[in-house]
Amino acid sequence: MARTKTPGNGTTSRKSVAVMPAPKTEVEKKSSSVNLSAVNRSAMNLEEQIRVRAYQLYEERGYTPGHEAEDWLVAEREVLGRGDDQQSA
Repeated sequence: MARTKTPGNGTTSRKSVAVMPAPKTEVEKKSSSVNLSAVNRSAMNLEEQIRVRAYQLYEERGYTPGHEAEDWLVAEREVLGRGDDQQSA
């Protein structure tokens, strides 16, 4: 005797359907782009400060090559430390 097909007793596969997120409102778009650009600008400004200080250290050393990584690390520590001092004040 043949079995009658009922849901779940055969090889039925269920397909998943992708759900698109709701579109962002204009306000949400503006606030997210403003935050990202502020972060990017801040990071670029920080890198520029480190670069300038590393070059100053290179100048102070009399333009002696071979200490680029050391100069960068010292400059980074100084610039980032300066930011910590400003935040705590």
